[in-house]
Amino acid sequence: MSYGRPSSQGDMTPSQQAAEPSLVERPERPYAGIRASVTMDTIGEIADRIREIFAWLAARGIEPTGAPFLRYHVIDMANRMDMEAGVPTAAVPEGEPGGDIFGGALPAGRYATVAHHGHPDDLVDVTEALLDWATDQGLTWDAWDTPEGHAWRCRLEEYLTDPAEEPDMSRWDTVLAFRLADGA
Repeated sequence: MSYGRPSSQGDMTPSQQAAEPSLVERPERPYAGIRASVTMDTIGEIADRIREIFAWLAARGIEPTGAPFLRYHVIDMANRMDMEAGVPTAAVPEGEPGGDIFGGALPAGRYATVAHHGHPDDLVDVTEALLDWATDQGLTWDAWDTPEGHAWRCRLEEYLTDPAEEPDMSRWDTVLAFRLADGA
């Protein structure tokens, strides 16, 4: 089973590792999320909280509408990263005062995307290839430098494979989706 594949991605065969990048117009997408500051060594801590979001949604009778994701707000690979784990919903859910889980919306816009079949550890190379491809295409990211690191309006890793159904991470399907600057 998979959580769901964005309709623009098509089907991938198990022999594929990374598909060719493409440009996709995406609508605003509501979600429930948890935000945290992590390092490369502790990134699993935020990823592991996806189950908590699913449980929170289920307790409120809210159906997920897509694959869970990790969103990178600010990246400093040598130090800390400001990230979210999230699950898409039909409408922005209302968080609880003092709770970790909140409602938000991923911004609409044009995204550079690439699909990957394989272990999530390979995503560093897939990300580098997507960044290089965009540079070669003359595209501009919706991103900027801050004192804390490189900030992104929306940089996503969408995890299409349900780990309960497919525990072999080398068989997982993931989509990277990075928002481009308006007019880019």
